Amino acid sequence: MLSKNVEKALNEQIRIEAESSQVYLSMASWAEVKGLEGISNFMYRHSDEERLHMLKLVKYVNERGGHAHISDLKAPKTDFGTFQKMFQELYEHEIFVSNSINELVHVTLQEKDYATHNFLQWYVSEQIEEEALARTILDKINLIGNDKGGLYLFDRDVQQITVDSAAMDPGA
Repeated sequence: MLSKNVEKALNEQIRIEAESSQVYLSMASWAEVKGLEGISNFMYRHSDEERLHMLKLVKYVNERGGHAHISDLKAPKTDFGTFQKMFQELYEHEIFVSNSINELVHVTLQEKDYATHNFLQWYVSEQIEEEALARTILDKINLIGNDKGGLYLFDRDVQQITVDSAAMDPGA
């Protein structure tokens, strides 16, 4: 059974994950309109991923005797200026989500809810990956600078970008 504090914190994270999905969806739409097909596909995929993160939390709350709340969402911005600025915002957003997950983990420890603490370790690892991915992309973008040919290649290749996180590699 979830404590009221843990349930409240999980419901807040549900909202954050839903808003993250919306942020990525807005970025996907913006990139698609700009003709950046690879970037838009990358963002659509990540929007779906964030929605799955939200659904996993919803199911967990309900299975543990709580009630997952589906709340109003803050509308994401629709213009990102440049693809470089957009990916910088994406990185900053992932740091925000990581901090939120860390706060949630802290609440579970205060409440001595070790089952939820254990459940959240997947999210902790996922956020390490998400931040590493965003940093890798920013590094590639900084190499490109304002080179249009570089942008073309980046747009084509971003769909295949993944990061092997040290957190996910038991040999590291």
